[in-house]
Amino acid sequence: MKTIRKKQLVVVILAVLLSILFLFPLVWMFFASFKTLGESISSSSILPRTWTLQNYKEIFIQSADAPIILWLFNTGIITLIGTALVVVVDVLAAYALARLNIPGKKIILMMIILGLTIPGIVTIFPAFYLFKSANLIDTFAPLIFPYTASTIGVFLIYNFLLSFPKELEEAAYIDGASQWTILLHVILPSIKPVVMTLGVITFLNIYNDFLWPSLVINANEMKTVTIGIAGLIQGSNFANPAKMMASTLIATLPALIVFICANKYFVKSVTNSGIK
Repeated sequence: MKTIRKKQLVVVILAVLLSILFLFPLVWMFFASFKTLGESISSSSILPRTWTLQNYKEIFIQSADAPIILWLFNTGIITLIGTALVVVVDVLAAYALARLNIPGKKIILMMIILGLTIPGIVTIFPAFYLFKSANLIDTFAPLIFPYTASTIGVFLIYNFLLSFPKELEEAAYIDGASQWTILLHVILPSIKPVVMTLGVITFLNIYNDFLWPSLVINANEMKTVTIGIAGLIQGSNFANPAKMMASTLIATLPALIVFICANKYFVKSVTNSGIK
């Protein structure tokens, strides 16, 4: 028993040390955002000697060059719609492949598996020229439609559905339930952790995406927060580390909040995978 407790203690200590290591940059960024310009340049201490909100006041002042509230609104619209599309399409596609008699099902599955092996960077430039030829640059379309579906999401949900007991569905059929009713009220509640995990991962990927939006968005009023913040850092904020940290913290907070709120679904998804 003592040996087991010692091992558990070592694991806990290592976990705490690793968490401190990963959280330290975020903590340093938080405190640095409240420093004055002079202190942010000259001082290397974590805690500011003089606390100020001036950096945040300057960031949230609406201007033609830095409309950060508009950028956050654009990012929110794109991220929510893109995430919803991925979850809905992936669930329907996975359910169809797992339960319906679709012609060429094996070929479709092979194409999905093949799609998992193709790096995303390979499809960026063909997709760019496709949207450019359709005159959709500087619109929401190229920021939303590429996220309509995810091959990894379809494959993940499909594998979970293969292990889902068909007896529950057959019992629902006997009770007179339709296929939509079974999907919404029998299957979805059971695979909710997996679907939520897919949704959170998709949300974070879309929210943090920089390369693709930087190619298809040039207009300042159409920028996402990642592009906007990057432009601020490369501009006048580059000479003001405190303001740069405040801008980065504002961009980080929404994704961090979503991840913390959905963390329990990650744990449930991993647990269910182990049980399966």
